[in-house]
Amino acid sequence: MDRRSLLASAAMPFLNTSTSAQVQAASAATRSLARHIRTRPLAITMWDFSWLERRWPGAGYEDWDLALDELKARGYDAVRIDAYPHLIANGAEKTWELKPPWNQQDWGAPALCRVQVQPALNEFLRACGRHGILASLSSWYREESPQVSRNYRSGEQQGADWKVALDSIASARLLDQVLYVDLCNEFPLSVWCPWLPKDFRRNSPQGAQWMREAIAVCRAAYPQFDYCFSFTSEYGEWKSEDVSMHDFLELHLWMTHFTDFYQQVGYRYERFDSKGYENLVAKGEALYRSKPEYWNAKLAEGVKWAADWSLAVNKPLITTECWSVVDYKDWPLLHWDWIKDLCESGVRAAASTGRWAAMGTSNFCGPQFVGMWRDAAWHRRMTGLIHGAKLPAL
Repeated sequence: MDRRSLLASAAMPFLNTSTSAQVQAASAATRSLARHIRTRPLAITMWDFSWLERRWPGAGYEDWDLALDELKARGYDAVRIDAYPHLIANGAEKTWELKPPWNQQDWGAPALCRVQVQPALNEFLRACGRHGILASLSSWYREESPQVSRNYRSGEQQGADWKVALDSIASARLLDQVLYVDLCNEFPLSVWCPWLPKDFRRNSPQGAQWMREAIAVCRAAYPQFDYCFSFTSEYGEWKSEDVSMHDFLELHLWMTHFTDFYQQVGYRYERFDSKGYENLVAKGEALYRSKPEYWNAKLAEGVKWAADWSLAVNKPLITTECWSVVDYKDWPLLHWDWIKDLCESGVRAAASTGRWAAMGTSNFCGPQFVGMWRDAAWHRRMTGLIHGAKLPAL
């Protein structure tokens, strides 16, 4: 707890004109979202672990200054990246060999790669600063070989690794470049959280305790940041979920969340088999074009649901992975126009609610997705819509 919050807390029993909500609001006004988001929502994109792992010639991120310059030219304000806290805590400047999470997707490396997280992370943050781009920190907890990290038994242990990672950024005086901290991508999916028991649920006393402990460790050391765990599952139980430990909701939302589109197509998130993409080629675009109004309407319903959750818990929204289908890429017979149509529908629906502090235009907004990236005019139009939206209270 920072000194201002500590003094305010100590005075509470004697001040009947103040409430705990007012003290919390005053504290929120000094944290990172309120400092960086002042007049309009931010346009943000997910660069995940690609920023570090896709640096071979032609992979898109070999020249950070070029990629960031092109991002800024498209109207974006921020990126969300993997800070690899588990690797920093076990050897920030060590060269780590990472296993591929898949070979069918274009996020990260499709084969074995080697990375050195620091000083690369601080160098990337400096590059962001040169281009007026903020960085949101997250982690997909990439698997190293041999595996020595990610042996968490409590949220406190996870938070401790994050503290070490933030310490490494603080030592370079780069904390002002950070927009917020998402302690785990899409908690508690097993692909990103392999340390959790198979039956672990976020919406449970154990899930709430885990998130509360992890955030508390970070907040005690760095109270100036807004914190969350990002979500993409258990949405059907939102009314009973305890999200009080989060400063905002980072929800990942796609049309496929709210429809049986993938079931009809036969796409099953295959990570090392091309069958899913073969089915997407054969059926995906045709299915969408058979009734586009329906798919867009279902997406709009999902956006409204997210806004309703935000209002119910009085927390702003941020979405960095979103709108159309979850997985896509440059591939024979895959076209981007219908994806862009869905994404525009999502941006317009979300912007109309006034509940988003920051939002993405898709989860394909990176230089490796050439067919999406090269349409700079489309990006500028989407980021213009985001910037023109009403800003929620932070």
